[in-house]
Amino acid sequence: MTHPLRDDCPLEYNLFRRQLLGGGIAFIGLAAVPYGVAAFADTVPNMPLPKFMEVSSLLINHQLNGDVGGRLATAMGVAYPDIEQNIDAILVIARKNNAKIVEDFYPDIPPGKLQDAALAIISAWYSGVISEELGSEVYAYELALMYQPASDVMTIPSYAISGPNGWNASAAPLADMPKF
Repeated sequence: MTHPLRDDCPLEYNLFRRQLLGGGIAFIGLAAVPYGVAAFADTVPNMPLPKFMEVSSLLINHQLNGDVGGRLATAMGVAYPDIEQNIDAILVIARKNNAKIVEDFYPDIPPGKLQDAALAIISAWYSGVISEELGSEVYAYELALMYQPASDVMTIPSYAISGPNGWNASAAPLADMPKF
């Protein structure tokens, strides 16, 4: 009877040694993860999502996705260090005007950094990116608001046959096949 861990390769290439080495490396890596996550969490600014979603819903008259809002809030907190103070100032103006939609308070936002912040938030929701530079990260693709007004007639560019995130779905037939 052969040993269950027996390998027919030479002893120095024994599978058990490789498994032990891989397991040790994985254990050390997993033990170090909490320290790396804590260090990373300290470097990323934490934009309060409810505040970001409140100002976004006032600036944009569409149904907004909370997951996309979370990604945009985090990214904007990194890209624009003073965005939270600007959002606070915009919300003060909106509350002073009892705003329900953007037209109620946008004319009262002073030109400069507050209007730039408002426009950056609007642009991020519509385009799905924070920066228009080449190679910038995409935070919303099919949920970007620029596709919503024409979603019934415009196809979002994709290599998937049935549209974005439709890799497993079958394509709808183009026309009824004639029956002979």
